[in-house]
Amino acid sequence: MSARAAGPPAARAGLPDAAASAVTATPAAAAVLGDPAPGSAAATWRARQMLARAHWAAGAFASYDRSSVLRIAEAAATAAHAEARRYAEWAVAETGFGVVEHKVVKNEACSLGILEHYRNDDYVSPRIDAAGKILSLPRPAGVILALTPSTNPVCSVFFKVILALLTRNAIVVSPHPMAQGCCTDAARLLAAAATEAGAPDGTIQVVPDATIPLVEALMSDPVTDVIVATGGTAVVRAAHRSGNPALGVGPGNVPVLVDATADLAEAARRIADSKAFDNSILCTNESVLIVQEAVADRLVRELHRQQAALLDEAGRDKLRAYLFPDGRLNGEAIGKGAAWIADQAGIRVPPRTRVLLAPFDLVTGEEPLAHEKLCPVLGLVRAESADRGIEAARAVVRLGGAGHSAAVHSRDPQVIMRYGTRVPVLRIAVNAGNSTGSAGLDTNLAPSMTLGTGFVGRSSIGENLEPRHLVNWTRVAYNRDLSVPFDDFASITAFQAPDGPVPGYPHASNLTGTDGGPAGRPARDEVTVPARETAVPDAVRQQLRALIIEELQQLIKR
Repeated sequence: MSARAAGPPAARAGLPDAAASAVTATPAAAAVLGDPAPGSAAATWRARQMLARAHWAAGAFASYDRSSVLRIAEAAATAAHAEARRYAEWAVAETGFGVVEHKVVKNEACSLGILEHYRNDDYVSPRIDAAGKILSLPRPAGVILALTPSTNPVCSVFFKVILALLTRNAIVVSPHPMAQGCCTDAARLLAAAATEAGAPDGTIQVVPDATIPLVEALMSDPVTDVIVATGGTAVVRAAHRSGNPALGVGPGNVPVLVDATADLAEAARRIADSKAFDNSILCTNESVLIVQEAVADRLVRELHRQQAALLDEAGRDKLRAYLFPDGRLNGEAIGKGAAWIADQAGIRVPPRTRVLLAPFDLVTGEEPLAHEKLCPVLGLVRAESADRGIEAARAVVRLGGAGHSAAVHSRDPQVIMRYGTRVPVLRIAVNAGNSTGSAGLDTNLAPSMTLGTGFVGRSSIGENLEPRHLVNWTRVAYNRDLSVPFDDFASITAFQAPDGPVPGYPHASNLTGTDGGPAGRPARDEVTVPARETAVPDAVRQQLRALIIEELQQLIKR
């Protein structure tokens, strides 16, 4: 869930998030990312060293029993949860995106929250189906390459690492350059906690200074077993083109329908809370509000009570001009507050305004406000009937976000059914804010920072990413002829706790790594928590923002 990458220019890029597609198309990208020559032998060598270490760790980890796995996962989740606020503050300071308090919620939900949700699910022990005469044996993916975004940086690291630990996989985290400092530190914190709890050396690694050739090498190396790509279309397609299995997710552009049967006060509260959550940086945030004409004025009044400001035509035009100068999304508005955006646009609103309501008539590709905005600006469209509203929602999704998510506030099951069948998305939050609803925090969907968009969204996964997506099962199937007995496996132990201290990764004594340790192993102090620092200088940050703007221009297709 991240700023959107659209279009093909990132065929070579392994970098996640909004800058990804622009990275390979923009000459400044090499300077921003410290890009050595394409196909750099040094990058390939470095990637192989990291992956060799991860491959060794995955092989050792695959023999652990469930109690050992839970102990390791709990140690990492506990360490992450304890630092949720520090990393929330760090992420906002480093990226300029979002709200600290809301990032705390996500960091906590993606640490101990994820662990508690899956604590009773077993991805380690054999499963015995005596009636079907099938013994199922878990087979971890092995080495996971996790690409994480700048928009939801640390929570994505927490989420993917804990899923990897619960399924006995090794993971290499490649953070977005704009969130390099906080994500690198977070990954090292989890690595230290997991290793202390008994995880093999190298189970959790992080790419400290990502370059295009290095990430390309990681993505395409045959030692990488699966890529989990959170980002836009270009990043996902680049992951699929790598030649390795990839679990990719796509962009969002969420319509929300409010019909005449809805509880308007509750709908207004939930929509405003959702749109203001982390300044709309999640791709599940509502993008266009479609309200049935009969209740539109009442809903707007309720939204006003929730600190949403309805703009007049002049204000709407000023906002559009600021957000989309020359038809291009203004990257400086991403993840900023509503009052700040209004001030930049020259619009007067109350200082405590949480959401800007921008009315327009028709959902068309020529209307920028109908596209994903990743800031607390909510397009507002009135529809004569619920059915017309459903068709307007379909139009929103056609502009972007196919397969992603939508929301509806209604008490009419027929409307909800038609909405579900007509709008081509794979998750719909009903009478809930979509930012946290489709992410599984306020619904019973799987809690996740990685939402698949399925076939319609050109993604390899159509669900919220869960631990089960990172493990396969070997089915040992007996002859179904009743004369062939099924054996008793109940008393056989398949996996065991490590016998004594876990040995370190076996390094060759004559090799020196680039990170201060032999054979690419991080120096001893690299797995401790370093002092907080901002990893990306201001000048570089401005260049990265320029890349985001260029990429998002492709999104709105103007």
